[in-house]
This record gives sequence, structure tokens and C-alpha cells, in this order.
Amino acid sequence: MSQYVEQRDGGYWITGTRISLDSVVYAFLRGASPESITQSFPLLTLEQVYGAITLYLSHRDEVDVYLAQGEADFEAMRKEARKANPLLYRKLEAARTETLAD
Repeated sequence: MSQYVEQRDGGYWITGTRISLDSVVYAFLRGASPESITQSFPLLTLEQVYGAITLYLSHRDEVDVYLAQGEADFEAMRKEARKANPLLYRKLEAARTETLAD
């Protein structure tokens, strides 16, 4: 892909790390500066973060499709988990409601 981002295990990763491109891109899209991204991911250099952002911006359509697929996959897993464990999710919702009421 580039010297900063590699494709492996069905995803995109910052080369030589276990940090996903998703993590950097989502931080960038939330408005985080490259400098603050390196603070959140101290294993990354500023050069790696800029390289990952550059790759994202130059392949935006492709990466956005990948990110959307990841979100859809996560939502499908979340729905399956709710379906498989309805009692657990009712308890979690009750606890959340109780916490918000306090």
C-alpha cells in the first residue's frame, strides 16, 4: 500500500505496528491533529501519522468503503450479540438508565 500503511489480516495497519489505520483515520476525522494522534498512540512517529493521513486522503474512496464495511460488520455482530443474550442487554440498559437518573 505505502511505506506507512500495510494491508494484512484483512485490514490496514500502520507498517510494523499493531495500530490500525482505522484508529488514525477516525481520530483525524474527529479533528485531532497529527501531533495529538501521536500522543494518543505513542508508538507512532509524527512521520507515520502524516504518512497514514496522506494515504487516507489519496485513497479516500477506497478507505471509506473499507471503514463502512467494518462498521456494518460491527453492527451485525452487535445485533447478533443482543439477539443471543437479551437478558444481559436488558440488564445493561437498566443499569445505564439508573446511572443517568442519578
